[in-house]
Amino acid sequence: MTAESVRWGVLATGGIAAAFTADLVDLPDAEVVAVASRTEASAKAFAERFGIERAYGDWAALAEDADIDVVYVATPHSAHRAAAGLCLQAGRNVLCEKAFTLNAREAEELVALARGRGSFLMEAMWMYCNPLVRRLKRMVEDGAIGEVRHVQADFGLAGHLLPEARNGTLPPSHRLRDPAQGGGSLLDLGVYPVSFAQLLLGEPSDVTARAVLSDEGVDLQTGALLSYESGALASVHCSIVGGTATSASVTGSHGRIDIPHGFFFPDRFVLHRDGRDPEEFAADPADGPRNSLKHEAREVMRALRAGETESPLVPLDGTLAVMRTLDAIRNRVGVRYPGEDSAPDPALTPA
Repeated sequence: MTAESVRWGVLATGGIAAAFTADLVDLPDAEVVAVASRTEASAKAFAERFGIERAYGDWAALAEDADIDVVYVATPHSAHRAAAGLCLQAGRNVLCEKAFTLNAREAEELVALARGRGSFLMEAMWMYCNPLVRRLKRMVEDGAIGEVRHVQADFGLAGHLLPEARNGTLPPSHRLRDPAQGGGSLLDLGVYPVSFAQLLLGEPSDVTARAVLSDEGVDLQTGALLSYESGALASVHCSIVGGTATSASVTGSHGRIDIPHGFFFPDRFVLHRDGRDPEEFAADPADGPRNSLKHEAREVMRALRAGETESPLVPLDGTLAVMRTLDAIRNRVGVRYPGEDSAPDPALTPA
């Protein structure tokens, strides 16, 4: 790492990897120096697309590249433990996509490994780094709507409209329906509503949930009620069988904040306070497109330059709490993934 740039490696070459890399190469203080995939052909094609110097046909080569300051792990979440663990073991800092892992046990292994080695680790929960979401959080913490009583958030998509759908449905081999890839709506989409609720209320004291399961045993849609000792409640919903408004609201004892659409990358929110006219707060155009991933990249680079091993915006304890809630929801609805009952990975035991 130099004063001028932070050197990134990208592990995986799918859609989210491409979106993040496109934003990275647009940052003057970021340099993408290497990419890795399971196949050399895929890595080379990705490298040519983004002008990346080195392309590796296996993950280990990227992990061992000492010229890399931080690795962005963009595999499906079923591979996060293995990919991020490999990089941490090799001494690399890591930004890992969400859902952070398949379950809380895997997340605890990665966090223990990073903390044991003094390496930086962060979940790529870009919502937490979004300037408008951060402003909303500060307003709530400052008492703009009084004591929080209820949080609502939903995220659903119409799976039958995705390009990969066949005859109006996603094939069983698709990652959203495949248990071996951590399929279902909860880990792919539900992590956003749960993370939004916990950003404002913390970890719930009790969880109830219902889901509609596919023939393969993954959740097609899930609804959960999170309860808190303060008396607050959070209602969260996710779906891969119907597009929702992706809206959110935070209700307090003296008002309410509504995000009418796209709560995890909002362009505006509306504050309703008792006895006052509604106030709208819009995103600053200077912050860039609402779907920009640059904010989380900047936070990683800020933390690395400051010598921090965790981000205060996306703390690891918060990531672990979200994973425990996702586990609780899956336990309530009966979703289990292959290999979850196996012993912890000894390779991820801190030295």
